[in-house]
Amino acid sequence: MLRLLLSLALVCALATPLRAQSEAVPPEWTVVSERAVSLLQSETVSDAALDRLRAQLVDWRAQFDEARTANSGRIATVRAEIDALGPAPAEGESEPEDVASRRAELREQLETLLAPVRAAEVAYNSVNGLIAETDTVIEGRRAAALLSQETPPVNPVTWWPAVTAASTWFLSLAGQIAAPFTSGEAGQVLREDGLRIGLLSTLALLLVFRSYGWLSRLRAKVLPEGPATPLGRLSELGLTFLRMVMPVLGLVVALRVVEELGVGGAAADAMMRALPVMVAWLLVSRWLAAQAFPAQDNAVTLFPVAPANRLEGRFHAILLGIMAALAVLVYEMSDSSRDVAQSRAVFHFAISVVAGLTLIRLGQFLLREAKADAEDGDASFWSQVNRLVGRALMIVGLITPLAIGAGYVNLGLAMLWPTVMSIALLVGIGVAQAVVFDAFAAITGRTETARDALAPTLVGFALAVASLPLFALVWGVRLQTLGEWWQAFLNGIAIGETRLSPENFLTFVLVFVAGYMATRLVKGVLRTSVLPKTNLDTGGTNAILSGTGYVGITLAALLAITTAGIDLSGLAIVAGALSVGVGFGLQTIVQNFVSGIILLIERPIKLGDWINVNGMDGFVRQISVRSTRIETFDRQDVIIPNADLIAGTVTNYTLGNSSGRVLVPVGVAYGTDTRKVEAILREIVEAHPMVVLNPPPTITMEGFGADSLDFMIRAVLRDVLWKVTVKSDINHEIAKRFQEEGIEIPFAQRDVWLRNPETLQTRAPRTAAASDQSAPPADDVSDDGPWQDEVASDPETADPEQETT
Repeated sequence: MLRLLLSLALVCALATPLRAQSEAVPPEWTVVSERAVSLLQSETVSDAALDRLRAQLVDWRAQFDEARTANSGRIATVRAEIDALGPAPAEGESEPEDVASRRAELREQLETLLAPVRAAEVAYNSVNGLIAETDTVIEGRRAAALLSQETPPVNPVTWWPAVTAASTWFLSLAGQIAAPFTSGEAGQVLREDGLRIGLLSTLALLLVFRSYGWLSRLRAKVLPEGPATPLGRLSELGLTFLRMVMPVLGLVVALRVVEELGVGGAAADAMMRALPVMVAWLLVSRWLAAQAFPAQDNAVTLFPVAPANRLEGRFHAILLGIMAALAVLVYEMSDSSRDVAQSRAVFHFAISVVAGLTLIRLGQFLLREAKADAEDGDASFWSQVNRLVGRALMIVGLITPLAIGAGYVNLGLAMLWPTVMSIALLVGIGVAQAVVFDAFAAITGRTETARDALAPTLVGFALAVASLPLFALVWGVRLQTLGEWWQAFLNGIAIGETRLSPENFLTFVLVFVAGYMATRLVKGVLRTSVLPKTNLDTGGTNAILSGTGYVGITLAALLAITTAGIDLSGLAIVAGALSVGVGFGLQTIVQNFVSGIILLIERPIKLGDWINVNGMDGFVRQISVRSTRIETFDRQDVIIPNADLIAGTVTNYTLGNSSGRVLVPVGVAYGTDTRKVEAILREIVEAHPMVVLNPPPTITMEGFGADSLDFMIRAVLRDVLWKVTVKSDINHEIAKRFQEEGIEIPFAQRDVWLRNPETLQTRAPRTAAASDQSAPPADDVSDDGPWQDEVASDPETADPEQETT
């Protein structure tokens, strides 16, 4: 019995993983994969069949992707339990029987849980490979079709069959339109449902023929003076957009009426498909031309084009729209008629010649405008865009007719119409950005500065980025390929064992922003509520606030990394390799960072201190991680690296307290009573309210100067910041008291005496000519001549008239 029970348990244990695996990968997948392989190996399979196969494979991939994450929570729990048991014993070692039994049980559970996940992973990789093979086959066929050559349409032999095919198609179209009315089918429909048909017909006629006039009268009533304000420009844009859309809607309603009347057939169906698109091309080209080259001289333009030349720009843009509408008609005619399809190269060649010439003329027009801007000295961004777009249009306009004329119809069309649609998209993006700026100006009232604001600029940039998929579709990228790129973007990139995806990044940003805001909140509470109630000075308060900010940001970053699931261990090798180079390249920044931390902890300087660094005096205004900002007495900001404050010599006048000493030199004339001077100076300095009397001021006689008896006042001030003002006050008071006491404040003077002044009196005057002939050159004047001067030895015997001071 025991053996039987063990056998049943073993069978159940083996069957459970197989059943789980079969649930993760259904049996139908084998049939689908085999069919996919056979279709991919077939040469006759159509593109539509490949598209359907790919869509089916994408559905299977989504199913397997979901199965890869099945039981992820339970798997993580079992792995955590195995890790809690410790490392498995090495070979030759043993562990307790209960631990070994539990380890074996947990490993068996883990294998059971991992079996469907591994099967789903294998199937996911298989279906992903099949999708890639399908895309390769489709892209290969598209490339072959793009480079295929048809009968060159420049050969006149192909022209008459093309005219015949087009005439036959239009005759067939006329017959198919008239058939319901000649057969009575249309009359029967009108008798049975005439009221609804009449209402729809009336609505279609009103939308097509009357909507433009109604909206024009509404514009004249709403904007009598034109779109002069941002709100007016928005209203103008909305009305013009409605004038473009409403006729297209009316045409769609009219075609619906025609279809209900019984009009049908290959040609009629093709025309009903082509007609709305053709009208849309015409109206859109006209609307975009009006936005890019507005008729109003004062209107905001997307391209810097002179008002006198905008009419030419509108003409070329509308002509391109007409050619695009004709190309749409040729496409639909080719799909509905084999004869037209065989002659399509002729029609496309004729259209491409006109469109190419239009592109060349439009390119020359833009280049001419860009050149005119450059000559005027206005080389703006849009001038560069004009130059680039103009050259591109000329190149495409020249190459396209040549390629189609040589028989490479698909290649020429792949260059021509994507270029036209890209220009239309560029103008559309410009219109959307203008709408954003005008809406921002209308909401905020910032009419003049709206285009310089950050918010609308970011929105406009986001619109430009969001348009990239549209440009990709225009230039032939398949929608499925865009989907694959988007899926790869969502999956992220793998770096080691870490996968960086948009989801991880968004989680990181949200958590970090939340942590940063919490740090700001804590700093605000400390600054306004907690620290003011303490006895900390300004330096201690700043150190606590800065330290709180650094710690908070560090914790926010670590929490964001952990929450986002980013494993930094996978980056350890890369970080270690880069650390050496970063250490050498950023050693100065690291040194300043460490010095900034030391400044915050040691606090040799604090906010508001008056310091002297490298000969510059100023007040400390900010202490950051890398540098310290001081404001000089000239109101200039000086940025000093923190390393200079730690390693260099810094004079801090207000480190311990705000008191400081002032020195006031005083000089009096010789013969003055020095003790009287000392008493007066002491009285003056002790009377000043900013002077500290303990320790008392000191008045010293410094010595006998060349012109005066020198005294020095040394006094300690309560606030050294008042040093200059106190010195000025003391000097004013000294001048006042000395004048009252009759004490003379000397000034520098020199007495110059002539050795022999009698020669100036006895020498006879000479004429100017004699003087010119007898005067020796300046270099020959002797040092012992009559002009030699020296200080007289006895000033009492000197003649006052001969003294010069």
